[in-house]
Amino acid sequence: MRVSPIRAVRTAFGWLTVFPVGAEDTTPDRTLGAAVIAAVPIVGAVLGALVALLGMALAHTGIPALLAGMLAVALLALTTRGMHLDGLADTADGLGCYGPPSRVTEVMRSGTVGPFGVATLVLVLGIQGVGFGALFDQSRWYDAAFAVALGRVGVLVAARRGLAPAHPDGFGALVAGTQRNALVVWAALALAAAAVCGFDVSTGVFDLPAAVTAMLVVLVVAVVVWLFTAHCARRMGGITGDVLGATIELGTAISVVGLLA
Repeated sequence: MRVSPIRAVRTAFGWLTVFPVGAEDTTPDRTLGAAVIAAVPIVGAVLGALVALLGMALAHTGIPALLAGMLAVALLALTTRGMHLDGLADTADGLGCYGPPSRVTEVMRSGTVGPFGVATLVLVLGIQGVGFGALFDQSRWYDAAFAVALGRVGVLVAARRGLAPAHPDGFGALVAGTQRNALVVWAALALAAAAVCGFDVSTGVFDLPAAVTAMLVVLVVAVVVWLFTAHCARRMGGITGDVLGATIELGTAISVVGLLA
């Protein structure tokens, strides 16, 4: 049965944020999971807008740019319950161990964070914090919002057709291998949104090199996520919810770095 767009968006916010949108009254299935993943970029756009508003507000204070960037990272962690950070740490620990897929997923499900997870969290969050701070310092509010949204577009690449779930249960089983048409649509929209990065609202001037750079960032994020998730699928025997969370955090970090290049 087809899932309505309104339900898909509401459920996406319910699953992926702390926003009070109400709980689902039915058991989720792959049809709902596919619709929710297709709506994740909308969640990203809203979270990106919050980050941009935070940056604009902090610009009127004496807070250093780096601290402002770290506060943006903290805002994202709070509004998403830190679940993507947990996924990033678990994925790093899993990929950092030796053994067959069963051993990798066992490490990921252990509930503890190992050295690979800690190091990856520090590195990725540091990159995001410094990156957001630099964008804020240049009054590039739209670019900061775009980076957050683009990180969520990467989730559709991770849930593309051809990648099976690693387990018969869990979030990965609901969404792995469900995306095809929505991925194409969101990729086109991401490229269009990237072009807007070249427009300077204050001067009304369109900077073509900046727009091209942002569009290249979209392509880089897509390629990196594609290769990363393919590697994860080989090591884990499929895709898990943790991998999707790791994809979001890595995609966001790559986006801020690329936009500043």
